[in-house]
Amino acid sequence: MTNHIIRRVGIIGAMTAEMDAIKSSIEDPHIEEISGIRFVRGRISGVEVVAATCGIGKVFAAMCAQTMILTYEPDLVINIGVAGSMTPDLNIGDIAIADRVVQHDMDASPIGFPAGMICGIGEVYLPCSREAVQMMDACAEALGFHHKIGVIATGDVFMQDGERKKGVAETFGAISCEMEGGSIGQICYVNGVDFCILRAISDNGDEDAHQDYTISLEMAADRATQVMNRFLSNLGVGQRILR
Repeated sequence: MTNHIIRRVGIIGAMTAEMDAIKSSIEDPHIEEISGIRFVRGRISGVEVVAATCGIGKVFAAMCAQTMILTYEPDLVINIGVAGSMTPDLNIGDIAIADRVVQHDMDASPIGFPAGMICGIGEVYLPCSREAVQMMDACAEALGFHHKIGVIATGDVFMQDGERKKGVAETFGAISCEMEGGSIGQICYVNGVDFCILRAISDNGDEDAHQDYTISLEMAADRATQVMNRFLSNLGVGQRILR
């Protein structure tokens, strides 16, 4: 492994509730709109960042990530937000950190590919930056948040079906599910950019998910923001990360 200098961190969230606090903490912000997405550049805790609210779903997330990478050349992209739990080990308000991402709705198995395999890449799981994951883990621990590292599953569906949840969890070993991280990971993977997925649990991905999500969104988003800010503060000390 070689040392990798972090000059700029890209931060992407799907919704304003997930990104407003991050954007408001950016010092000396510069705003640019590209393809309908507002990118905010500046510094947080001395770290140069570019942040964007991409919109919900895999296509918006991928469009945002590709535009961010081509325009601003971040060394690390972090997807922040809320997610549904896929395991009894994570409850509402807990933190999920991905070590790998998978797209659970990518399924070309009828023509011979494994479920989840991204055709053209030949991978089911895409790995997150190991050192970024370790740093996120330490930040969540320091804040006293219960957290878990594992596979985060992405799909263009708001999970609120216990049977479907069980199937995704068993097939992919997922600890949580959401709608953007896997596609952001795919874009980063093909561009050779490190990435990390940070999610706070807003619901349990079951039949009560829509009610729990509505009640818990603000609290969960705030917890994810706290971990993100701690990460940037720690990163600002050294500006260095191991791949």
